[in-house]
Amino acid sequence: MKTPFLALLAALLCCPLMAQQPTGGPNVIVILVDDWGTTDLSCYGSKLYETPNIDRLAAEGVKFTTAYSACTVCSPTRAALMTGKYPARLHLTDWIAGHGRPYAKLKIPDWTRYMKHEEVTLAEQFKAAGYATASIGKWHLTPALANGDEAYYPDKHGFDVNVGGYHRGQPPSYFSPYKIPTLKEGPDGEFLTDREASEAVKFIEANRTKPFFIYLPHYAVHTPIQSKKEVAAKYAAKLEQNPGLAQKNASYAALVESVDDALGTIRAALEKNGLTKNTIIVITGDNGGLLPITDNAPLRAGKGSAYEGGVRVPFIVAWPGKLQPKVVNDVPAVTIDIYPTVLELAGTKTLPSQVDGVSLAPLLTRGQKPERDTIFWHYPHYHPGGATPYSAIRSGDWRLVHFYEDGRDELYDLGSDVGERNELSASRPEVAKALRARLDGWLSSVDAQLPTPNPDADPTKDGAKKGAPKKVQAKKK
Repeated sequence: MKTPFLALLAALLCCPLMAQQPTGGPNVIVILVDDWGTTDLSCYGSKLYETPNIDRLAAEGVKFTTAYSACTVCSPTRAALMTGKYPARLHLTDWIAGHGRPYAKLKIPDWTRYMKHEEVTLAEQFKAAGYATASIGKWHLTPALANGDEAYYPDKHGFDVNVGGYHRGQPPSYFSPYKIPTLKEGPDGEFLTDREASEAVKFIEANRTKPFFIYLPHYAVHTPIQSKKEVAAKYAAKLEQNPGLAQKNASYAALVESVDDALGTIRAALEKNGLTKNTIIVITGDNGGLLPITDNAPLRAGKGSAYEGGVRVPFIVAWPGKLQPKVVNDVPAVTIDIYPTVLELAGTKTLPSQVDGVSLAPLLTRGQKPERDTIFWHYPHYHPGGATPYSAIRSGDWRLVHFYEDGRDELYDLGSDVGERNELSASRPEVAKALRARLDGWLSSVDAQLPTPNPDADPTKDGAKKGAPKKVQAKKK
């Protein structure tokens, strides 16, 4: 017969999770989905895409209905998330390596094409607080050299582990062999989003007894639009039965579903290891949805534009047992807020760093709205999707966009015109003037780089070409 001590010891050995609860602050998982528009999931209104795991996460936490990416393209938003700073302050204002228009009307500034080591990243903050840290997926904050530059990889910015992050902004393939130098090849046909989820689970299992920070920037749902054949077939059948749907791409729908599946896999691992109530999860996008692959209605335009469709994104924060569930919040939030928010929620002692974002922790925990009343954007570049150099400000329901090519301002009342169809600068000149003054003041305060007249400008040679989406593909798993 076992003694009480031996019986207790046997029980603990048979059920190790009871004896291996993490010490220190809560775990933090930040998921960034690439090119994920604000209507690209069912809990935000999609009638085609099926996202039950993300919908459940939203129901267990806070869903923001007026959330923004820090830029209309990816790399600046990623740098903003990592630092809590506006891309304009970082001088990292376009996707790396950017888009050249040597004969355009304006010359773009000499911007920074990597994230500087001097910046204190979110990973470095958590690492200093004793967290294990991992970056799993797309990085795209490294100089776009022939083979990238490993000196700027995630493991040089505070991450213990880098799985899949290098200089490229899209995967050569979503099916193994991936040909990503920082990702060991899986079995032939393995799907990349599934692999990212399994790598996250592996990291959770290895670090379940101490706090961890996982940054999971999915390569999905960026081009190339590839998906599992059977999942795409499901959506093709759904489209046949519902021909009037605004979103019509079955392969893209299947790619969206892969992101939802990944969250389900990760949450199952948290539950298995008794970590659900000790883990904060944030999920958002890096810019608006890519047209015409998806549809951002009622918002105007999409990725690479100056309008709401280029920067409105989903944004969900959940911490079961700590945050009130089923909250829908219309307070404007932006990528740079993630940095101070998760650090405050985690209760970590932070390293000194200048931050432009505001902590949403008081809003999330007790409904106290932040005092901030303005959000800014600065994109002094041309984009194949249609953007010309612009800056923008949102204050209350007003949004003003300043275009540098001709110096015009466009003013919209988002409270009554979220689709930005009714331009009001002529009828409300006092509002336009006040917002423009605030925008100019902000640009000066962050030392924003501005476009300048191009001495080589030649409209006969410029040939502004809009990028065409890559061929849609559906492959066997």
